[in-house]
Amino acid sequence: MSQAIAGVAPSAGSETSVMTVWPSNGASGLGRLLGRLYEIDQGVRFVTVGNLLALATSPIGAAIYLWHAAPGVGTHYRLTNRRVIIEKGLSGKPDRWVDLDRFNRIEIEVRPGQAWYHAGDMIFFLDNIETFRLKGVSRPETFRSACMKAHQTYVGVREALQREVDRARAKT
Repeated sequence: MSQAIAGVAPSAGSETSVMTVWPSNGASGLGRLLGRLYEIDQGVRFVTVGNLLALATSPIGAAIYLWHAAPGVGTHYRLTNRRVIIEKGLSGKPDRWVDLDRFNRIEIEVRPGQAWYHAGDMIFFLDNIETFRLKGVSRPETFRSACMKAHQTYVGVREALQREVDRARAKT
């Protein structure tokens, strides 16, 4: 079956993955604490207190990162042609999700300690009501852009199909 737009799958068919991201260390309290420490830029050139702390605590940072992907406990975030999902473990069992028509705006909140990781929380809103939140998304602007494009496509196609149904009913 050929598609009019490469990579676009109709939502009426099967659910199709668009993009998957993993939370950064900025998703956890300990990771954010370390991020705040790493941001200390007192020192000379690249030899700063923060960089020395990052070097000294790198095993802790690596353990936090690996915990996010550990089977059964780790999480990742997946965008499909129907919804945004928080999935657990390597198997990808859906834990929580928001349908693409249950938000119309996404804000990014960079909490203390997340800036060092280039991360932030993505907050999904339907008008002024928070409907969903993803914690510690690495480079959240990229994922936000993909989510908003998927939302616009999903809602736009649904509205176009509804207009066609309404026209067909009006003719009968």
